[in-house]
Amino acid sequence: MAQATLSISSKNYSSWSLRGWLLAKLAGVEFREVVVSPDDADARRELLLISPSILVPCLNHAGIKVWDTLAIAEYLNEIKPKSGLLPATRAARAHCRAVSGEMHSGFSSLRSALPMNLKGDFPNYKIWSKARGDIERITAIWHECLDEYGGPFLFGKKRCLADAMYAPVATRFRTYHVALDKECAAYCDTIMTMPEMVEWIDAAKLEHDDIEELDMEF
Repeated sequence: MAQATLSISSKNYSSWSLRGWLLAKLAGVEFREVVVSPDDADARRELLLISPSILVPCLNHAGIKVWDTLAIAEYLNEIKPKSGLLPATRAARAHCRAVSGEMHSGFSSLRSALPMNLKGDFPNYKIWSKARGDIERITAIWHECLDEYGGPFLFGKKRCLADAMYAPVATRFRTYHVALDKECAAYCDTIMTMPEMVEWIDAAKLEHDDIEELDMEF
């Protein structure tokens, strides 16, 4: 069987690429990265609009092509059911899907005001009220999950879909020095020190600065 491939974009800027990549890593699927040029129109649309495209992430496995982060997650759960991408109980799986879906379709103010930038470091960054509302909702989700399932990950001791979905948010909170309470700060630390995240961030820092400054609306 040919090795699976995963199409991704910039490791520094593309939060959707990070999510898909993390899911494949957590599922234990061996794959080869295919980096889509940031000059590609669809890839640039994904970066500029902070919305998923059909290009990144895109998993090709066993002759099957799957795009969209949540679709990739469900596919990986089918082929690797013991990987733990979804929690063990039906109630926890429903909860995990709900908070992951909320991340997938919501928080547009946070996405535009605090774009992922792993090379960036912006203390005293002005965070507008709409983005503040998104931050409050995200930290409420984190508290709810950590309190209910005991941490250190959102649904207990094992990493799952929800952690992959919220991992780029942890990077944003670090980049823009978002003030967090002790529990949420500890969760960010847990995510940022995962070996897979360290690998991704190290690669992002080596990425050539060949992407023109993004015309984000702040």
